[in-house]
Amino acid sequence: MSERMDEMKGNLKQGVGKMTGNEEMEAEGKAEHDTAKASREIKGAGTELKGHVEEGVGRVTGNDETRARGIADQLKGKADRAG
Repeated sequence: MSERMDEMKGNLKQGVGKMTGNEEMEAEGKAEHDTAKASREIKGAGTELKGHVEEGVGRVTGNDETRARGIADQLKGKADRAG
């Protein structure tokens, strides 16, 4: 959730910079937004990958709980990446 807040703060700072003509603030806001977005997407991809592995382990071992947990992680990762 922290990355989404940082994205919003970056957007706000970028907008204020644009409205006031402060190019430095605008650039700083864009950088904060982009950094937070990249971090969120990377974490989401990691969660999704973990889910794929967990689902595969559950499928191979016949453990439905592990398989379901893996599917849930995949969905969570996709949602995190989508924003």
